[in-house]
Amino acid sequence: MTLSKDDMNIFKTPLAILASLVIFSSCGNHKKDKTADQVKPYPVVTLSPQTANIYTDYPATIQGIQNIEIRPKIDGYVADIFVDEGASVKKGQLLFRINAPQYEQDVKTTEANIKIAQADVNAARMNVDKVKPLVDEDIVSPYQLESAKYTLESKQGALAQANAAMNNAKTNLSYTQIFSPVDGVIGILPYKIGSLVSSTTANPLTTVSNIESIYAYFSINERQGLDFFLAAKGVTMQQKLTTLPPVNLVLANGNILPAAGKVETASGLINAQTGSINMRATFPNHDGLVRSGSSAVVRIPRKMNSALLIPQKATYQIQGKLFVYVVDKSNKVNSVEITTAASTDDAYVIQKGLKAGDRIVADGISNLREGLEIKPTK
Repeated sequence: MTLSKDDMNIFKTPLAILASLVIFSSCGNHKKDKTADQVKPYPVVTLSPQTANIYTDYPATIQGIQNIEIRPKIDGYVADIFVDEGASVKKGQLLFRINAPQYEQDVKTTEANIKIAQADVNAARMNVDKVKPLVDEDIVSPYQLESAKYTLESKQGALAQANAAMNNAKTNLSYTQIFSPVDGVIGILPYKIGSLVSSTTANPLTTVSNIESIYAYFSINERQGLDFFLAAKGVTMQQKLTTLPPVNLVLANGNILPAAGKVETASGLINAQTGSINMRATFPNHDGLVRSGSSAVVRIPRKMNSALLIPQKATYQIQGKLFVYVVDKSNKVNSVEITTAASTDDAYVIQKGLKAGDRIVADGISNLREGLEIKPTK
């Protein structure tokens, strides 16, 4: 069958329309893809050395300036507890009473012995007074007078011994009442009323902590210690400590103790096992906010004249390592691992990984990926 020219045109027309639709659709998709791949703006900063007040944090444990264990000196039962855990007490305040009847009995016994000894002394003195005139009149020999005097001295010694025994008994009896040796705060009370206690009991009755001022104990490694003290002014270690700037105490909730403290001591030995130096800072704690046994962070400030600072929000962590996105000459980003030397309130001080002149993405890094092209903005 032979088709005419007009018949061929009939078939060509739909094909042309179909081809046009395909081309138009392809152009539309290409336009959408181009929109999807549009370069987005990100804030970028160029690193340059600058002066910065930085700080270094050291984990610390807190102790009151006095932590006194309250232990019984005698054997007995806990009869009364006059304070509660966490209570504030004053020096001389009654804390416990120990039930120990044997000591009351010892006092009564020694009092009776004193009366007996006193009677013996009186009798011996009467004997001396009786013999003396007889000797003066040469009725009896002087030997009897000397013997009577020796007897009197012996009875006087027995009386002194009885008095000493009574004082000792009263001292032991006084141990049945236990008073606070200092102003402070009561710790835990492991023994309740009726518990048998003694001077050899493993745990103390309680602990009284004087927290008017507190000690923060922390450690720095050997290298940090060398840098720390080489930068401080002074010749001797004590002189260097006195010239150190005030330090802050960051509490467990992230708040900073209002009153600044002072680093006062550094151990003379380096711990051979950990390679660390033990330090102690003292902080005023007049309101008693911080208690013994608390955990905190000692924050030590330091001024750096030439530091590379990056915003903390420009970093992200993977498996404990810190990274930033560096922008290359083509405005493409690449992740770089960094090491920080210290930090400020909102920035890190770079130790390794970056150099002056490098450009990094300062914010919004959660949407970035390796090799992505961006539009740098200020």
